[in-house]
Amino acid sequence: MLNRRNALGLGLAALAAPAAAQAGFPERPLRWIVGYPPGGPSDAFARLIGAQMAPRLGQNVLIENRVGGGAVLASETAARAAPNGYTWLHVDNGILTYNPALYARLPYNPDTDLTGVGFIGRFPLYIVVRREGGPASFAEFLAAARTRAPTYGSPAVASPHHLAMEMVRRRTGLDATHVPYRGGPSAMQDLMGGSVDSVMIDTATGLPFIRDGRVRALAVLSEARSPQAPDVPTMRELGHDAVAFGWQGMSVPTGTPTPIIERLARDMAAAIQSEPITQRMQDLGIQYQPWTPAEFNAFVAAENAQWRPLIRELGIRLDS
Repeated sequence: MLNRRNALGLGLAALAAPAAAQAGFPERPLRWIVGYPPGGPSDAFARLIGAQMAPRLGQNVLIENRVGGGAVLASETAARAAPNGYTWLHVDNGILTYNPALYARLPYNPDTDLTGVGFIGRFPLYIVVRREGGPASFAEFLAAARTRAPTYGSPAVASPHHLAMEMVRRRTGLDATHVPYRGGPSAMQDLMGGSVDSVMIDTATGLPFIRDGRVRALAVLSEARSPQAPDVPTMRELGHDAVAFGWQGMSVPTGTPTPIIERLARDMAAAIQSEPITQRMQDLGIQYQPWTPAEFNAFVAAENAQWRPLIRELGIRLDS
């Protein structure tokens, strides 16, 4: 039988073990799960940020692409991983906000199974048309739609771009028909080729076309004009309260120790604010805020409250 002193010693050792493990974190390579194919925006930013975080953490950051079902496979993998800080999930509007409204049943619950580490950035969205033969302003676009409903392309059904345009439709009275594509570049090529009348596109894909004058941007859905496209008015300037973004961040399984989350958050913020990544994001017009994990979680909760009701109102389902 253990005496009181031995029992007390074992109890203190048990309490000290997690603290010691956290103090030595990380002791092996870390994996960053991305639910999209290599070469896409999510994959590109995970690799850029992971490469900057690795020397700060003293361990390699391995990018693991798990593609399938609107990133559901990747999300489930991360949500079921041990909550020890070694498994990260690249998150976005779809994973954290849209999927619970798009699927009747999910193998993970983003509200309870995942918690935020940090914010990567907001991607402003632009309504663009052909420069030759297209409308010169959003007002002209809206007026023309009363005679003939235009088509609008987006990178996918239930993408931030698709849902943002549906918000615009409801708040302006625009009559337009959605044409989903497999990615933004395909939509932009069809716009220039005349197969679609307009496109809702994110800054990372669309800004090069806007800068080069290959398309005309009628409006941006951010609160203020972008420094990268200062001549493009916001929807609010045009009298329509429509604000929407694509966004990305990083989450870990719920239950991950707070000191580990705080360590990852600090190193992630430092990585994103490093000169190479800051310059890349500025060039693409991506907006960053160094939010704490709590601030990122609050942002996601606000997004949930705004977008889930709209998705249900639209009746969009991806598992029917």
